[in-house]
Amino acid sequence: MDKATVDALLTHMVQSEKGISDLLFLEGKPPLVEAYGRLHDFPIDTPGSLLTGHLIAEIINQLLGDNERLLKTFATTGSCDTSYEVEGVVRLRANVYKQNGRSAIVMRRFPSEIPTLEKLDLPEVFREMVKEKNGIVFVTGAAGSGKTTTLAALVNELNQTEPIHILTLEDPIEFLHPHGCAAISQRELGKDFPTFADGLRVALRQAPKVILVGEIRDRETMEIALTASETGHLVLTTLHTVNAGQTLSRIIGFFSREEEDQIRQRLSETVRYIVSQRLVSRTDGRRLLVTELMGSNLRTREAIRYGESEARLFSDMIEAASNLGWHTFDQALLRARGADLISDETALTYSNNKTKMRQALEQLHKQRGLSQEDVASGLKLDIVKPVAKPADAAVPNSAAV
Repeated sequence: MDKATVDALLTHMVQSEKGISDLLFLEGKPPLVEAYGRLHDFPIDTPGSLLTGHLIAEIINQLLGDNERLLKTFATTGSCDTSYEVEGVVRLRANVYKQNGRSAIVMRRFPSEIPTLEKLDLPEVFREMVKEKNGIVFVTGAAGSGKTTTLAALVNELNQTEPIHILTLEDPIEFLHPHGCAAISQRELGKDFPTFADGLRVALRQAPKVILVGEIRDRETMEIALTASETGHLVLTTLHTVNAGQTLSRIIGFFSREEEDQIRQRLSETVRYIVSQRLVSRTDGRRLLVTELMGSNLRTREAIRYGESEARLFSDMIEAASNLGWHTFDQALLRARGADLISDETALTYSNNKTKMRQALEQLHKQRGLSQEDVASGLKLDIVKPVAKPADAAVPNSAAV
């Protein structure tokens, strides 16, 4: 299978329907496209439309080419990441991996347009993040929750408003930012630097004001990121964690127990915001970005320094600072339910405190004139009309409009 054939296949797959975010190639299955969180078969001209190991190997040859680093990584670790472009059609991030001794591929579609805070319908407090002159901003969440897209929107906001040097370290580069008011240097793991720690260490000598680190994966990278944030740089980065408490625990876990007090002190002084993200099912079948956001004040710095307790819960601190734009997942879910963007079931499924969420939903339905029996039976929930319905919002990464 030559490059033209692979490009034609990928082109037809990404254009086969709306909302496609991922392409999957697994032996014994047809090629699969994921649209709005659901997989669909894409028929090809083979018996049963099934992929064979030989076909997948030929696609992998086009993705990896003769890149010795990628070939070695795939052979020794069983997986590797790369980017691939069908010129004029689509850019993709590809993960090539082994499963049950067989090769497989998952490709994530990069949106063609640079995301903006407006298009993602992110709260106004996100504009405050990019006004910080130093410290660390964490954007966290599970894989595929839109972390990279949110970071790209923050970089775009800086690019449009600040005459500074922005340096990114990515694996791979997903959004190609043109120079705007800012000057942007985008570096890719494997092509431009060997490890995130090495790239970040050198970045300190490249005169950036803002450094984006695609992901912090180890102690060394975290240590250098802390140093950068303490020496006049704003660091934007991601972690695979679900909330502020877990984010801080993950960071502290990079270090030894003897270092915990020192790391907590440094984090209390450098953490500016922790944003956690989830994609939930909308009532129209698409997906909605829901966030939790915690900033920095005296109470949160104390909780970071000494740890959470019954009297020091991050969730309580976030709710108490809602006037600053901070919000918990449950608050964001309730707002989405009030706008009829999600169902009661979705709000309860993703809530952290189901008892409080159930009470809040009952109160919401009372305000709309529903009786308790109506709420319990669900007979009238689908026909209630909100007073005002906000404009539809674009959703990062896998939730294409």
